[in-house]
Amino acid sequence: MTQLDTVQVDELVREIARALVDEPNAVEVEAVSRGENTVLNLRVAPQDVGKVIGKQGRTVRSMRTILAAVGQGHHLRYELDVVEDEDEDDDVDDVDDTNVGGSESTTAG
Repeated sequence: MTQLDTVQVDELVREIARALVDEPNAVEVEAVSRGENTVLNLRVAPQDVGKVIGKQGRTVRSMRTILAAVGQGHHLRYELDVVEDEDEDDDVDDVDDTNVGGSESTTAG
């Protein structure tokens, strides 16, 4: 698959997410290639994470289904992760690593 095709898939995910959220300018998609797999990290405004995931994950599951169909024609696999950014103010205060059991950055799926 060419670089142009990966850009088209990024843009597809970006446009779907922009249609779902209240802050479309905050939507970011980062593609990370791993052989035949490409992981798409989707970031949205904190208040829009639930809109992209949907009830019981149905919206993000539908987006993953679309990506599977796109990749199937090219014998590639796309993975979609919704990344919730860490709160920058919490990073300064949590230097002592009291949240050992949890992760402040989450992915949906």
